[in-house]
Amino acid sequence: MLERYVKKILSARVYDVAMVTPLVTLPGLSARLGGKVLGKREDLQPVFSFKLRGSYNKMAGLDAAARARGVITASAGNHAQGVALAARELGIRAHIVMGRNTPSIKVTAVRNYGAHIILHGDTYNDAADHARELQAKQGFTYVHPYDDPDVIAGQGTVGKEILDQHNGPLDAIFVPVGGGGLVAGIAAYVKYLRPDVKVIGVEAEGSACLKAAMSAGRRVQLPYETLDLFADGVSVAQVGAETFKVARRYVDEVITVNTDELCAAIKDIYDDLRSIAEPAGALGIAGMKKYRQAGGRFDQAVAVISGANVNFDRLRHISERAEVGEQREKILGVTIPEQPGSFRKFCRALGKRSVTEFNYRYAGDAAAHIYVGVQVATPSDGDDLVVELRRQGYPVQDMTDNETAKLHVRHMVGGHAIGHKPELLYRFEFPERPGALGRFLGGLEGRWNITLFHYRNHGAAWGRVLAGFEGQPKDRRQLSRQLEAIGYRYWEETDNPAYEMFLR
Repeated sequence: MLERYVKKILSARVYDVAMVTPLVTLPGLSARLGGKVLGKREDLQPVFSFKLRGSYNKMAGLDAAARARGVITASAGNHAQGVALAARELGIRAHIVMGRNTPSIKVTAVRNYGAHIILHGDTYNDAADHARELQAKQGFTYVHPYDDPDVIAGQGTVGKEILDQHNGPLDAIFVPVGGGGLVAGIAAYVKYLRPDVKVIGVEAEGSACLKAAMSAGRRVQLPYETLDLFADGVSVAQVGAETFKVARRYVDEVITVNTDELCAAIKDIYDDLRSIAEPAGALGIAGMKKYRQAGGRFDQAVAVISGANVNFDRLRHISERAEVGEQREKILGVTIPEQPGSFRKFCRALGKRSVTEFNYRYAGDAAAHIYVGVQVATPSDGDDLVVELRRQGYPVQDMTDNETAKLHVRHMVGGHAIGHKPELLYRFEFPERPGALGRFLGGLEGRWNITLFHYRNHGAAWGRVLAGFEGQPKDRRQLSRQLEAIGYRYWEETDNPAYEMFLR
């Protein structure tokens, strides 16, 4: 298997459009991790992503008849741009099926390369199913984003370049994983020539389809309800069949990282390179850091920085979460007496630590709840702070890992239901497209009184919403039936401590 892939990688036609990207040192991160950290700068490609390599290699191998019929694919991101640019250079008509909630910046980028865009559905699966239908009817060639030997070989040229550029000792290569095309291509080449070099895949926690497949010994389908949407470039429910054949034998380990760890990695890349990676593009760095934190060692290691197609509006959210991901910030809900001098006394209890956020509103009660962010030196320093505050008599809720608190409640502190009406609280993910809110409200059919609503645009294809409904616990079943009929992903948060402290 490896020899076949190495031959395909060596003969891959990618350099008509792709560039040999530099392998650069990240000095700040190297000093912190205690080993030389190198970044493979695939974010510098013409479409700001490695995806161009596989797309072009696949399409360059088509015969004249297939080129005349045209190609089709489904993608809302980097693969779409890779196919569109490759098609333009090869003179092939490309049809790209994208979800209706795809951010306009991505639609515009693909259209600027001359591709025909078809908007259909809200999810990748919706778009992919429609693309397959059109392929069958029109005779197009389907350009798969990862599950194709020619695409894998194109992506594998990244591994070839890494070994060409780094001739000395190398301990590991950390590779972002979505459907597995990049990690399979790199593993095939590297393990054939340098079996001593570890190839480590890195996935977002909510879309870890390769890790699930490795654990089960077979490909598994992740449920759509739990699929991660933050790192949209790797939001894949099932690893490819061909990619898994390679990865299960030649990928040494798979690491998963959460949203905060990704945001911290984006900041690390910016600090060292003055470049802004997209969430999926920062997976390699995030995984490398987690590997070291878990006791893994390396003298020299490479992380593939796989893409930089991030919407500007998302940077606000990323910057908010980066310090938590680096474990340099502790988010706490603290109860203090509602009396003069309480703030000053509480600040003294924090010692010399810097306060990064402080939210409070007078409520006229005997006790006040404050939402506070505190800068800490290390994770253990944060834990020590919680212990010390409790020792001094302050009731403390650690909300550092509370998604509802970090996404919504921090922006709503001080509001309470009038007359403390009975309320059920839910968190939703809405597709970012016209009519989404109307569909939500229409689906409730006027039965439910909305008592709380918070939405904040994060520049992604999916918006996050927190909503409260007037109702008793006995109403949950009826409300759930209506919410399921609407079709948006949701989670009940009625028992969330952040809601209890600040909004109820």
